[in-house]
Amino acid sequence: MFTLTEVASLNDIQPTYRILKPWWDVFMDYLGIVMLMLAIFSGTMQLTKDQVVCLPIVEQTREGLQSFLDPHPAETADGFWNKEGSVGEQAAPLMAKRPPDSTVPTVHFTQPATFEQPQPKDVRTKLDFQQYVFINQMCYHVALPWYSKYFPYLALIHTIVLMVSSNFWFKYPKTSSKIEHFVSILGKCFESPWTTKALSETACEDSEENKQRLAGATSLLKQLSTSSEEGSPRQSAPVPTKTGVTFSAEKLVRQVPPITILDKKDGEQAKALFEKVRKFRAHVEDGDLIYRLYAIQTVIKTVKFILILCYTMTFVASIDFDHVCEPEIKHLTGYAKFHCTHNMAFMLKKLLVSYIAIICVYGIICIYTLFWLFRRPLKEYSFEKVREESSFSDIPDVKNDFAFLLHMVDQYDQLYSKRFGVFLSEVSENKLREISLNHEWTFEKLRQHVTRNSLEKMELHLIMLSGVPDAVFNLTDLEILKLELIPEAKITAKISQMIHLQELHFYHCPAKVEHTAFIFLRDHLRCLHVKFTDVAEIPSWLYLLKNLRELYLVGNLNSEHNKMIGLESLRDLRHLKILHLKSNLTKIPTNITDLSPHLIKLAIHNDGTKLLVLNSLKKMMNLAELELYNCELERIPHGIFSLTNLQELDLKSNNIRTIEEVISFQHLKRLTCLKLWHNKIITIPVSISHVKNLELLCLSHNKLESLPSSLFTLLKLRYLDVSHNAIVVIPPEVGFLQNLQHFAITGNKVEVTPKQLFKCTKLRTLCLGHNCISSIPEKIGQLLQLTHLELKGNCLDRLPAQLGQCHLLRRSCLIVEDHLFESLPMEVKESINQESNVSFANGCKCLSDGR
Repeated sequence: MFTLTEVASLNDIQPTYRILKPWWDVFMDYLGIVMLMLAIFSGTMQLTKDQVVCLPIVEQTREGLQSFLDPHPAETADGFWNKEGSVGEQAAPLMAKRPPDSTVPTVHFTQPATFEQPQPKDVRTKLDFQQYVFINQMCYHVALPWYSKYFPYLALIHTIVLMVSSNFWFKYPKTSSKIEHFVSILGKCFESPWTTKALSETACEDSEENKQRLAGATSLLKQLSTSSEEGSPRQSAPVPTKTGVTFSAEKLVRQVPPITILDKKDGEQAKALFEKVRKFRAHVEDGDLIYRLYAIQTVIKTVKFILILCYTMTFVASIDFDHVCEPEIKHLTGYAKFHCTHNMAFMLKKLLVSYIAIICVYGIICIYTLFWLFRRPLKEYSFEKVREESSFSDIPDVKNDFAFLLHMVDQYDQLYSKRFGVFLSEVSENKLREISLNHEWTFEKLRQHVTRNSLEKMELHLIMLSGVPDAVFNLTDLEILKLELIPEAKITAKISQMIHLQELHFYHCPAKVEHTAFIFLRDHLRCLHVKFTDVAEIPSWLYLLKNLRELYLVGNLNSEHNKMIGLESLRDLRHLKILHLKSNLTKIPTNITDLSPHLIKLAIHNDGTKLLVLNSLKKMMNLAELELYNCELERIPHGIFSLTNLQELDLKSNNIRTIEEVISFQHLKRLTCLKLWHNKIITIPVSISHVKNLELLCLSHNKLESLPSSLFTLLKLRYLDVSHNAIVVIPPEVGFLQNLQHFAITGNKVEVTPKQLFKCTKLRTLCLGHNCISSIPEKIGQLLQLTHLELKGNCLDRLPAQLGQCHLLRRSCLIVEDHLFESLPMEVKESINQESNVSFANGCKCLSDGR
């Protein structure tokens, strides 16, 4: 036999699951316990006291009555009734005890009349005690109805089934894991310090908003203007702006009252909770197994209630005190009928009535549960009230099992759902990140990350943070701020403190700018770099930076239909001087031509997409610098020849094979720099001599085999780079270039260095490496201004001692094999190794950076 503890374990669930037990489930659990106790109590009483007591029913016959009337009957050996129904002598005293006034009624025997005389008192039945025990046990099974005997056990079985049905969804493997995870997360969300903090901040914001609404629109503006000067906390009120452009955050972002910083451990736990809630939602929201299982078990309980009620009501009357027993044992006792009493009948009937009453209450609750399940759309849950009562208006609606679990939680306490919703809000998550970020990135830590770039400007580069730390805006001496891969970058009004800031970089970083911050950027920002994936990510406030001088856009500027979109309002950037586009353009955007009156430099770096339409270049008459990189150009675009103010042209990494059009450059009187490097140019036309004003010519990484003599008629040439070609001979006419300061012919097939080359006495950089040169003329000593010499990779046996006459040449800028350097005389090596003149030593960097 099982114990009560074992049975009660069927109804045992974890205490934390109580939040998923609505009032009807709790009530039904208690009803189940009452039914369980009733069944156990009934079974216990039945096992200990349940019994029947039976007496034989004496059948009165004619002979029996005569013997009863005869005062001297024949006696039997044992003094009891004999087999013929006569009375023994022991019965005489019993009869003598009858009252004196008793008379014997006159009996008329008629056939087939029955004898209905009352039974005499003190009738002996001649049955032994063991026979009575046997009869009692026999009649217990024969006369007593089965329901009277098995009612406690049936009640116990029904109760166990109902208990199992009530808690099956907590035990079923495919639901218990989800429920356990949900309850665990819900408990942590409820107890998290961040939940209390977020809701308290919301309350502060709401109370502040109510005050602002009561003040009215006019007074609101006055308060804002006053608060901006006095630092009033009313600065937190939002003000819509009408600048003509839709901002990412055109309204002044609310500045909530100062908040305490979360403990680092609490902050990390809150971050983990956001991630857990996100993963749990993705896992549970796809199905509705929990809802269906709960509905099925409720239907089963309802059907069970109807079944129990139907058959139990029919057996209530069967539990009775009096029973007539007719066992097949007359040959053992001599009697065919017995009158039995069931001493537990009264108690069992009361218990059964109580059981039926409890079952009725249980069934009513089941029906109510079904009504609740199917009347409401429990597979949809909206946090509408939470959104209305808090600032977290982005809490999403949920569905399926996730929604059902939240509906169940609401039956326990809606505060759980409200606090849980905080961890579904991206706004809440961003606030947490902001607090944690400010806690981690203090002013001192940011100061350690500030560096000086090559232009000696103060620069700060922040990568992959959750936001922009507030302490950044306290770096008042910062000149360049780079933000990369920061999803929630927010530029607040504090940026107005950074009076030296002139350059901003947003790399895959959609920035939200407050109105006050935008006003500051509009008036002070000079250079802006934006790297994006889609053109829609370009901040709209960019087009209103009226004082912007340089704009660098890197990303996809074409739509799905390969048509240029975006950049609609560049015409408003009246002070823009430099525009750099790194994209996949098929034509120059027409909007760029709106900048033609003031645009000085245009750079288009394509990713290999062929730039087809270049006619719009003709309109950009004031353009001084033009870069067309990797645009799959096969010839020099004719539109360039109309740019009369053009000074520098760079056509790097195209497919240009011939440059016969170079003669047209003679009309570009200001053209001084021409870079045609990384192309497929085979020859340099003689007409190159007509470009008289050229000072820099770069033809490296092409397929040149020779240099025409006309090239060396460009007497203003200061920089000539023909490295990485197939040139065999350096023409002696190179000596005409008296202004030449940089000459690079590295990576060719040159075998002889002409002496005329050393007539270019202004040479500072000479790159002859990786050729086939076998000797260096002694006249190299005439290059008194030489600071950089590259000879490595040739067939040299020695170096001329005249290198010692190049007093500005240092060992660090002499690129040559070590054994050749060791072959120099000692005094020459000491002269070259001398590092006394530091300022000239820096000149070894040379102009090669431009290659």
